[in-house]
Amino acid sequence: MDNYFPKTVLARKIETLILEESTEALVSTVRHQAMSCTVALSQVNPPLPLSQRLDLANAAISSIIPLPLITPSLDRKDGAGLYIQTVQALDDLLQALVMEGPQPSMAVLQSFLQIILPWLVQSEKVHEQARALGALSRLLRFICRFPELTHVAAFSMSGQLMGALGLVCMSPAQELSTGAAEALHYLFRVLVRHRSTKHKTEKILRDLQKHFRAEWFANIQDLTMFFRKYLTPEERADVIMETMEAMTSASKHNVWAASRVLRMILRSSLPDIGKVPEIVEYICHHMNRVTEAVAQETIRKVLPLLAQTHTDEVIQALFKIHDEAPRGSRKPWEILASFPKGCEVILGHLLKRLTPQQQSRGQEPGCRTEISPLIISSFMAEGAAEAAQDQHHVTQWVDPISSTVEALKTLMRSTGYSDHVSYVQKLGGWELLTKPERYHKGVALLARAMVTKNCWHVRPVFSLTLSILQEPGHGNHLTALVFITELLQSPDVAAIVDEVAVRTLASWFQCAEPAAVRLLLRAVEILARHEHTGKQLHALQPYVLSCCYSADGGIVAEAFHVLQGLVRQLTWQHAAAFLIQLAFTLGPFLEEESEHLRLMAFEIYGALLAKVTRRVLVFPLRHQVLNLLVLLVLHLEDANVSVAQVARPALCRTATLMGWLKLRAIFAEKDIWTILSTLLKQEEGKALWFLTQSVMLFKSPQARIRQAAVWFAECLCSKGRWGALTTYPDTPEGSGRRPCSGAQLGTAPETSRSESVLPARTAEPARHEVADPSHTADDGRGRRAPLAGRRARLAQAQTCSQCPGAPGRDSQSSVFL
Repeated sequence: MDNYFPKTVLARKIETLILEESTEALVSTVRHQAMSCTVALSQVNPPLPLSQRLDLANAAISSIIPLPLITPSLDRKDGAGLYIQTVQALDDLLQALVMEGPQPSMAVLQSFLQIILPWLVQSEKVHEQARALGALSRLLRFICRFPELTHVAAFSMSGQLMGALGLVCMSPAQELSTGAAEALHYLFRVLVRHRSTKHKTEKILRDLQKHFRAEWFANIQDLTMFFRKYLTPEERADVIMETMEAMTSASKHNVWAASRVLRMILRSSLPDIGKVPEIVEYICHHMNRVTEAVAQETIRKVLPLLAQTHTDEVIQALFKIHDEAPRGSRKPWEILASFPKGCEVILGHLLKRLTPQQQSRGQEPGCRTEISPLIISSFMAEGAAEAAQDQHHVTQWVDPISSTVEALKTLMRSTGYSDHVSYVQKLGGWELLTKPERYHKGVALLARAMVTKNCWHVRPVFSLTLSILQEPGHGNHLTALVFITELLQSPDVAAIVDEVAVRTLASWFQCAEPAAVRLLLRAVEILARHEHTGKQLHALQPYVLSCCYSADGGIVAEAFHVLQGLVRQLTWQHAAAFLIQLAFTLGPFLEEESEHLRLMAFEIYGALLAKVTRRVLVFPLRHQVLNLLVLLVLHLEDANVSVAQVARPALCRTATLMGWLKLRAIFAEKDIWTILSTLLKQEEGKALWFLTQSVMLFKSPQARIRQAAVWFAECLCSKGRWGALTTYPDTPEGSGRRPCSGAQLGTAPETSRSESVLPARTAEPARHEVADPSHTADDGRGRRAPLAGRRARLAQAQTCSQCPGAPGRDSQSSVFL
C-alpha cells in the first residue's frame, strides 16, 4: 500500500479524526467509520508498527469510554443504535490491532489492557467502569478462541488484572459484578490453556464453566486457587498490591472487598512471592492511610507472613525504610513485634547470618561477638525485632556487643520489662555482658532476672535455648548451658523438663570442656531442689557418678558437692539403687589424698548410712558396709581432724545397723586400739575379712593409718585366725612383740578355696576422658598429684570395696561370714 500512499500517514490522519470528536455527546458516525477504516487498514501489508497501533487504540478508547450515559428510549432510538455500532467498532478495532499474523500477540494485549484498566480502577462513574469492563471482557473472550498465542511469556499483568477484577466482582452494582465475573472467567481460561498440562486442561475448563456468572464467593475461591497455582511470584505480588491499594480507598465498600479478598488469599501458607521490597515499602508508607479496623488487621498480617518465607528481603527492606525514615520511627518493627512468630523467624535468621560471619573472620568461640547472637536468640520469644537492626549493620567502627546490649535494653523496656532492666543494672549485669572474660556471668544474671521477676517467657526461652544444645556443632553451647542452668531455678521451667531435655543434657556430659560439665552438675543440683523431678534425676544420676572418675579435680569436687545435695534430698524408698551404687563408688575416695575430697566422701557416706535401716541392710549393701569397717576405724587416726570426727558417727551408725549394741558404745568413746581389740573379740569369725581390709590399707597415703594397719595385721597373724588381741603397741608387753614377716602379712593361714582372699578385679573405666598418666591433677589443696598413681589407687581400692559374691565374681572365691 505504501506504493500509493504511506500507511502510517493514513493511520495518523484517522487517529486525528477520532481525537477531534467530542466526548460530550455521540452525534456523528465519524468514530464508527474511522475505526472501521482502521480495521480494514490493518489487513494489508506492511503491518502497522506497535507504537502506532497503541496510539490508535488509546485514541479510540479515550474517545468512547468518557461519553455520557446513553439510556435507550423511543425518542433516542437512533442515538442508542449509533452507540451500539460505535462500541462494536471499538471491539473490532482492538481485535484487529492485537493480531500479529494469524495469532494474537499477548504483548500487544498487555499494552491494550494497560490502557483500559485505569478506566476500570480509577473512574468513579459506573457507566465508564462498565464500558471499560465490557471492552476488556470481550477482548479476553476473543483471545480465548485461539489455541496458540504469540509472546505468551511477555504477558506479565495477570496478577494486576486478577486483583482488579476480583475486587469489582464484589461491587454492589449488578452490571459491574456480572461483567467482572465474566472477564475473570475468560482470564482464567487463558491461563489454563497456556499454563497447565494438557491432560488437566479440559477438566479444569469444565469446572470453570460451572462457576460462570456465579456469586462473588465462588469467583473469589477460583481466584485463590489460580493465585497459588497459575501465577508467577511477581504476578502474585501484583494481586497483593492491588488489594492493599484498594484498602486506602475512601469507599468503605472497596476497603471491605479488598480486605475480604486478601484474607482469602492469606488463609493458608503464603506461596513464593516476588516484589517483596515493594510490598514492604507500601505497607510501611501507607499504613496510616488505612483507617478501617478490619483492613488494618488484615494488612498487618502480610508483613509477618512475608518474613517467614522471604526473610532476607523483608529485613533489607525494613533497614532501608528505617534509614530513610525520621529518627524514632518504629512502625515496621512494631508491626513485626506484634506477631511473635514472625519476629522469631527474623531474629533466628539473623542469628544464622551472624554465625558464619564470625567463622569467616576466624574468631575463637570465646570471642566477645559470641554473646550477641545468643542473647538475641534467648529473647526471640519476647517479640521485638529492633535488636536485629543493630546486628545487621555491623561495621568496623561499631562494637557489636555494645550495640546489642543497648538494643536489648531498649527492647525489654518497650515490651514492658523495665523492672528487669533495672534489676540487671543494679547487679552490674549489663556491664558484665560487654566484657569478654566475664560475659558468662552477665548471661547468668540476665537469666536469673527472668526467674526472679517471674517473666512469663521463661518456658519458651528454655525450649529455644535447649534447641541450641541439640545442635552438636553450635558454637554457643557453653552460653546456652549457662542460660539453661539459671532458668532451671524456675518451677515453671522444671515442670517442662521432659525426656528429650534430659537426653539432651545427658549427651553433654561427654563434653571435653570442664566448664560445661560443671554447669551440667549444677543443673542437676538445681533440678533436685524441685518437687516431682525424681524421674529426671534418676536418668541423670549415673552421669553424676561418672564425674567422680574425671581426671579434673575440680569436676570431681563439684560432683561430690552435687552428691551431697542429692543424698540430702533423696529418700531410700525412691532412690535405693542409686544410694547402693553410691556406697560402692565412695569406697576408693575414703582413701583420697586430697583432704577436701576425702572429707566430702566421709560426709556423704555418713549421710548415706543415716538413710539406711536394719530392715533394708541386705546384700550387697551389707557386705559393702562391712568392707569399709576397718577403714572407718583406722581413719579415727586421720591427719584431718574433721575426717576423724565424721568417721566416728559413721562407725556408730554401722554398729547400730549391724545390731552391735555393745560395740556401739565402744565405737563412740574409745581409741582405735580398744575398738580393734573389742571388735575382734566379738566378731572373731570375721578375722580373715578384717585381715584382708588391713592389708589393702598398707598402701594408704597416710603414715599413721599404714602403721595402724600393719600393727593390726601383725596381731591377727601372730594370734592366728581366732586369736584375741590383748597387747597394745604403746605398752611394755606390746613393745617386746616380734613383728611378723612380710610373707605373714601378705598371706592368710591355709584355708579352703571358699575362704581365700578375693582375687583382684579391674576397676570400672572412667566415663570421662582417659587422662595421660604423665599429667597431674589438683589434689584439692592447691597441690598436684600424679594421676597415674591416683588412678591405680582408685582401681585397687575399688577392687577391695567390691563385696563378696557380687555379680560377675566367682562364687567359690567368696569369703563367707
